[in-house]
Amino acid sequence: MAIQLREGIYWVGAIDWEIRNVHGYVTPRGTTYNAYLIIDEKITVIDTVKASHTEEMMKRISKIVDPKDIDYIISLHGELDHSGAIPRLYDAAENATIIASKDDIKHLHLHFHRDDFRVIEKKTGDSVSLGKRSLHFVTIPMVHWPDSMVGYMPEEKILFSNDAFGQHLASSERFDYEYPTDIIFEELKKYYANIVMPYAMPVKRALDAVDGLDIEMIANAHGLIWTKKENIERVQEEYRSWSNHEQDGKAIIVYDSMWESTKKMAYAVQEALEDAGIEYHMFSLHAHTDDISDIIPYLMTCKYVFVGSPNLNNTILPTIGAFMTYAKGFKARNKVAMAFGSYGWSNSATKEINAFFESQKWEILPSIESEFVPDANALDALRDHVIEQVKASETAE
Repeated sequence: MAIQLREGIYWVGAIDWEIRNVHGYVTPRGTTYNAYLIIDEKITVIDTVKASHTEEMMKRISKIVDPKDIDYIISLHGELDHSGAIPRLYDAAENATIIASKDDIKHLHLHFHRDDFRVIEKKTGDSVSLGKRSLHFVTIPMVHWPDSMVGYMPEEKILFSNDAFGQHLASSERFDYEYPTDIIFEELKKYYANIVMPYAMPVKRALDAVDGLDIEMIANAHGLIWTKKENIERVQEEYRSWSNHEQDGKAIIVYDSMWESTKKMAYAVQEALEDAGIEYHMFSLHAHTDDISDIIPYLMTCKYVFVGSPNLNNTILPTIGAFMTYAKGFKARNKVAMAFGSYGWSNSATKEINAFFESQKWEILPSIESEFVPDANALDALRDHVIEQVKASETAE
């Protein structure tokens, strides 16, 4: 059914309980596609849903109003999980006009190849009157597409925030006060890290653009809707912190191993971090024990990055290669990194890992290699090396 946010304002989106991968990262809790219906002198729908969930949205809308009476379809973002149902809704709404940013209008045409769309372009500073209410637009390019835009409704103090402040989280609950706060913020961080992190400067500009707005509700495109004052303040503070690349001083250890030699080294790194008083999280990519997308939220806020791989065919293990390829695009900043790994007759794995560190412009600590199986003395030397390097880094601050 449709869920009322305010009098005459409804959530009419869809819940995707089955999806387990979005943008290359795992979504074990599913997601929602949040669309909003406004009943006013101009009946308006803000965003739609993924095409596969079109009829779910149409049923929710139809419980409130006949879709043919819709006047405006506002597209805040042309990506297909937002715009997938626009053609169906447009055809049902006999006289509707699509409102979108300049880039979004272009994207909608490229997605759907429809020459019959009636469109109105909006940009920062523009608004549209719906009757008793109005929407004021702010373009937020590259958060996370060039076409992105938000809409603010001052009469209701609602920010329709597009992908900003979203979480991939499927639930029958619609509001933050109905769901465990720690889980919502866990998914918020994972969402930001895996989708928004590369666009730190655009995020800062977007935050500045909406700073000062009197916001009592954030109606985002995915997950729970923010209504609690403390949560609305916190999500903005978190985005500000993440866009500033602020660190928590912790470490991550990411490794894979063939015959457990590199695994032994990873656990020696763990012991060294414990001795140095550094909190850490360890990720084993062996047999995909951990998914690479689960690492990214930790990578975003940590200080130290330890990556280990044995040598395989004069290169690294494919799992470590996949992690580095995936992580490369996120442009995590201000890291201190060390490579480690075992080898047989050829040693190139740590060199390749260090080349990745260099591409990220991270501070690189001297790497540690072990020829075949590290003995107790080698593991003691590794622990001592890590402790020495970490303490030196801590002192340098």
